[in-house]
Amino acid sequence: MTRARTALVLIDLQRWIVDMPWQPAGGDVVVDACGRLREHFATNTGSPTVVLVRYVREDGADGGIGAAPNRLVPGLEPRTGEHLVTKHGLDAFEGTDLHDHLDREGVTEVVVAGLSTAHGVAATAATALRLGYEVTVVSDATASVDEAQHREALDRLTALGARTGLVADLVTAKVSGN
Repeated sequence: MTRARTALVLIDLQRWIVDMPWQPAGGDVVVDACGRLREHFATNTGSPTVVLVRYVREDGADGGIGAAPNRLVPGLEPRTGEHLVTKHGLDAFEGTDLHDHLDREGVTEVVVAGLSTAHGVAATAATALRLGYEVTVVSDATASVDEAQHREALDRLTALGARTGLVADLVTAKVSGN
């Protein structure tokens, strides 16, 4: 995997979402795994592209972008140079500048993680595939309402052409040049 042309896309790591009951791993386990991926991208890639995605209701009924529940969990707030996408549905591409941003960055591959496998992760990964990106979903850095739904979502994405991987494999993979 050529990391300089790869973006890490972390989906919906907001406290109110993280605190929901998830399987096969709890929300805090997913957050830790996503944090490890982010650190790897930030320190071991020549030109990291990290995108943080959050869900906010379009009608503002959840208090809008400034509301505490809509903030990303502590430790995963956007850093300088990272891109924050605010979405109003499941798919991080729909109605946002995500595709334009990735195109400007020269990204050809996306690594997707976060919550939940069957919803935001699946919708974003499926659109990325349709747009021509190579897609890897990090199976131990995402979860769903139950293990069967998690597995079914990963199987559907694999059938569409996505790869799955584990955090340990991705953070130890040799970084190749651009």
